[in-house]
Amino acid sequence: MTEQLVFADARWLWVLLPLYVIWALLWWLRPRLRQIAARRDSGGDTAALAYSSLGHALRTPRSGTLTARRLVSALRLLVVALVLLAVMRPQTGRALTEVSTEGIDIVLVIDTSGSMRALDLDAHERSLSRRRDRLEVAKGVVETFIAARPNDRVGLVVFGEEAFTQCPLTLDHGVAATFLEQLEIGMAGDATAIGSAVGVATKRLKDSDAESKVAILLTDGRSNAGSLSPLRAAEAAAALGVRLYTIGVGTRGQAPFVVETGFGPRVVYQDVEIDEETLRRMADATGGAYYRAEDEAGLEQIVERIDELEKTEISQESYMEYEERFAWLVAPAVFLLLLEVVLLDTRLRKLP
Repeated sequence: MTEQLVFADARWLWVLLPLYVIWALLWWLRPRLRQIAARRDSGGDTAALAYSSLGHALRTPRSGTLTARRLVSALRLLVVALVLLAVMRPQTGRALTEVSTEGIDIVLVIDTSGSMRALDLDAHERSLSRRRDRLEVAKGVVETFIAARPNDRVGLVVFGEEAFTQCPLTLDHGVAATFLEQLEIGMAGDATAIGSAVGVATKRLKDSDAESKVAILLTDGRSNAGSLSPLRAAEAAAALGVRLYTIGVGTRGQAPFVVETGFGPRVVYQDVEIDEETLRRMADATGGAYYRAEDEAGLEQIVERIDELEKTEISQESYMEYEERFAWLVAPAVFLLLLEVVLLDTRLRKLP
């Protein structure tokens, strides 16, 4: 909310300003004009008194009272200026903006199964000891996605062998970020129950009044747990108006894992098994899309693409509230006028 000063009748400026300038100029020239007129009127007259010299009189300093009287008279210029500004009706206005949104409810469904320990998404980092696992990379990208959607409610569903709600739908994205940071590999088991995870997300969204309901599934494997098949879960989501975007994360071929052995940690390579066909069919059934992310940059691009597809509609209505402020000018004008009258009638009074 911003506040600004405006003049409701500013058109008077073009009429009153020239008149004021002319009047002020005449006021300033009045003593000189009087002297010129006096000299002209007395040009042919004989002086009543004769002086031997006027030098002494000219060297006499001007009275301070005369100077003060002149300055006090000048207050009239300021009084008239303030009155003219008051006539133009100064107002202060506050610009108020009402924002209405047609928000989107988004549930992020994140795989925390054991296979998310793979170190293949940090492909730019050559040293395996410094690489982050898939879950850590995904958490960073998802956190950026959440922060970029301040007008949408966001929730988190975590799955492994089981699926549960980590964070319900909320507009408090700080809370959502905190729950996201608490995700750990294996917290829901080491298997992959994709169908159950989509079912939990759909249950969270079914009672939503949002214009658009979206679930974003991020996984690196194939469903091997849970009582609900992925395709049946996608059909249920479609029936309830939930659009599903599926993302398969992981390099093609083999991915490095760090495993503990009797001789300490050791790097082993295992095949990446992502059921892309099922993930694609799930997305198609709900009007969504399937994407494959082989590294962090690819995952970021995919999330940005989904962000562009699911735009929140925001409408703004602005209006102004004005308050009259002419009293700010009239009050000091009246005070200065009274001050002038009092001073010129008392201490600075001019005697005949």
